[in-house]
Amino acid sequence: MSLITLTTDFGLADSYVGVMKGVILSIDPAATIVDISHEIAPHDVREAAYVVYTAYPYFPPDTVHVVVVDPGVGSQRRAIALRMARACFVAPDNGVLSYVLAREELGEAVSLTNPRYHRPVVSHTFHGRDIFAPVAAHLARGLPLAELGEPLTEIVTFPLPQPQVLPDGKVIAHVLHIDRFGNLILDVREGDGILRGEIWLEVAGHRLRGLRRTFTDVSVGELVAYIGSSGHLEIALRESNAAQQLSMEIGDEILLYRQ
Repeated sequence: MSLITLTTDFGLADSYVGVMKGVILSIDPAATIVDISHEIAPHDVREAAYVVYTAYPYFPPDTVHVVVVDPGVGSQRRAIALRMARACFVAPDNGVLSYVLAREELGEAVSLTNPRYHRPVVSHTFHGRDIFAPVAAHLARGLPLAELGEPLTEIVTFPLPQPQVLPDGKVIAHVLHIDRFGNLILDVREGDGILRGEIWLEVAGHRLRGLRRTFTDVSVGELVAYIGSSGHLEIALRESNAAQQLSMEIGDEILLYRQ
């Protein structure tokens, strides 16, 4: 089975996503195409990087993941394909695979310079259709990565947010992602040692004592801290939007400490 996932900032109001699927199926009619998300904020490479990082481990080996959040389309930025132990990735070389590369060992990487595997006419503004979709289809059919272009040894990545441990043992965490419910997902992971013992949190003037198991461990409208499904520490406002109510944004700081 050939399996391809799509993650874009295209939305669903226009034909862009459907056209990409049409190109894929024209090359590989047997392909199964799964939409991870098409609601990435326009041009938000970091959001796309996080979303793909939380999704790809749950797919079968050899899945081809296409990520098209590409504010530099048509410029000198490279189009790339990567092979890792668990999957292949096809994307612009703009940092959108930063979280994946921090987790996975890179096996093989190429720049997509071989026009044989592109559409005959390549638009300056829609490489999702003309480069990434056909390349993904050929990969899913078993084409060796090396056929797609020149090998690469360096991939563009951005610095990943990291919690800051202060001399007194307190920790400054950062909002890594805000999901559609307004939950704050932090750059602290379960098992990294920071969450040992009873932890207090200070967020936008509010103090939280300890971690709970799930949302229903607090009353409606109450703040709660817990380990989310991605393994990251999260803060939510039960049945409401914590980011809006607390005026929090990505990158904002949250203090963790022990009494």
